[in-house]
Amino acid sequence: MSDAIANIKHWGAVNGVTGSCHQLIINENNSILIDCGLFQGGDAHEIDLSIEFDISTVRALVVTHCHIDHVGRIPYLIAAGFKGPIYASTATAALLPLVIEDALKIGVTKKRKIITAYLSRLERQLRPIDYKNWFDLPLLESKAAEYKMAKVRFQPAGHILGSAYVEVELGKKPNNHRVVFSGDLGAPYAPLLPTPKSPYRADTLVIESTYGDRIHHGRRHRQQALKTIIEKCLKDAGTVLIPAFSIGRTQELLYELEQIIFRATHNKSSKRKNHWRQLDIIVDSPLAAKFTKHYKNMSSLWDAEAKKTVAQGRHPLSFKQLITIDTHAQHLKLVNHLRHSGRPAVVISASGMCSGGRIQNYLQELLPDKRTDVLFVGYQGRGTPGRVIQKYGPDGGYVYLAGQKVQIKAGIHTISGYSAHADQTDLINFVKRIQIRPKHIKIIHGDDEAKQTLQTKLKPFVKDVVIATEG
Repeated sequence: MSDAIANIKHWGAVNGVTGSCHQLIINENNSILIDCGLFQGGDAHEIDLSIEFDISTVRALVVTHCHIDHVGRIPYLIAAGFKGPIYASTATAALLPLVIEDALKIGVTKKRKIITAYLSRLERQLRPIDYKNWFDLPLLESKAAEYKMAKVRFQPAGHILGSAYVEVELGKKPNNHRVVFSGDLGAPYAPLLPTPKSPYRADTLVIESTYGDRIHHGRRHRQQALKTIIEKCLKDAGTVLIPAFSIGRTQELLYELEQIIFRATHNKSSKRKNHWRQLDIIVDSPLAAKFTKHYKNMSSLWDAEAKKTVAQGRHPLSFKQLITIDTHAQHLKLVNHLRHSGRPAVVISASGMCSGGRIQNYLQELLPDKRTDVLFVGYQGRGTPGRVIQKYGPDGGYVYLAGQKVQIKAGIHTISGYSAHADQTDLINFVKRIQIRPKHIKIIHGDDEAKQTLQTKLKPFVKDVVIATEG
C-alpha cells in the first residue's frame, strides 16, 4: 500500500464553503475533476467564472451531488473545451440537467436556443452510475507513470438525493492508493435519507468542514423548536419564512412539517387541531417542486422511517395542506396576500442564503412586520443577505435587498439541526469509522475557524491533517 499523499489541486472551496472543484492528478497525462461548482456570497466577490486552470489532462468530471456550489461551473467547463464524460450517481444524473438549466437562466442567458444547446451537450457527456459499482476511468497511456490505471465508486453520502462520496482507486495492488473525496456529508438521523457509512479504506481523505466547529441540535429538539415557531405563527396570524435550497432542504422540511401536523391533528388533547388543519404550507419555487417530484419517484432511496410513513398511507411530500406556487404572477399575488391578510402560513422559498430568488420579495415585504418569523435552517455564507439578517436581525437591524434598505422587525430564528451537512461529531466519526484509516487528510469547504477547529480535532486520529490551499 502506498504511503505517498495523492497529488491534488484545489480550484475552489478552500477560502470558503462554495465553488467546490478539485483536480486529482493521476499521472503526467491524466487527471480528473471532482465537482466544478459555483462561488456564492462573499466567496463570489470579483471572481472570474471562466475556467482558467489547465484542463488539457482532464479525462473526466466526477460529480458528488447537484447543489449549485458543486456543479454551477459545468457550463463554463464545457465552454472551455471539456468533452470528456461526466460521471454522477443515477439520481444525481436525473437532477443535474434541471440544476444546470436554472443556473444558465440566472447567470448566463435566457435565450432558449443557447440553453438547449448546453443541455444537449450535457446529456451527451453525462454517465449515470449506480451506487457501490466500480467503473474504470478512460485514461491515456502513460509508460513512465506510477499509476497507469484508475477506477471510481460512488457511495451514499446522505446529504441530498443522489449525493455521494467518491472513492478513487489509483493503480494496482500492492502499490495502489485509495483517495476518498467526501463531497458534502449528511447528518445522521436526518429525515428521508439514510446515514452515510464510512468507507472501509482511505489512504488520502479530502473532507468538508462546513460545520467543523459546531454541533447540531438533536432531531427531537429541532422538531420541537420548529413546532414552537409555527405555534407562534398560528397565534399571531403571521407568516413563517424559511429560505431553503430547492433540493434537499425543502424536501426534508416538508417531511418534518407533515409529521408535526399529523401529530398535532391526531392529538386528542390538542386545543388547536383546527388551526393546524387550516395552516397553509407553501412551496414557492418551481425548481423545488420539480425536485420534490423526483424525490417522490425515487422513494427507493429513502430511509426506513420514511418508507414506513408511506406504508401507513401518509404522503410526506404531497399532503393535503401543501400548496405549490408556480408562475411569477401567482408569486407576486401571494406576497401581497400575505402582507395584508393576516392568514398564518409557512413559506419555503429559494434561495437558501437569500442572495436571490423569490425569497427576497417576501423578505422585502414581511421583514418589517412583527408578526413575521424568519427561520434559517441552513448555513449562511459570508457576504450573503442571509448572514446579515441572521446576525443583525435579532437586535432590530436592517439589510439591503435589491438595493433597498429593509428594517428587520420580524423574529429571527436558527435551527442548525436541519442543515443537510454533518456536524463536527459526525465528521470526526466518519474518519474514526474508516477501518484502514487515512495517512493524509486535506480539509476543504469551510470558513477558517471551522477548518482549523476540525484540524485540531482530527489530529489525535490522523497525524498528517492539513488545510487545503488553492492550486
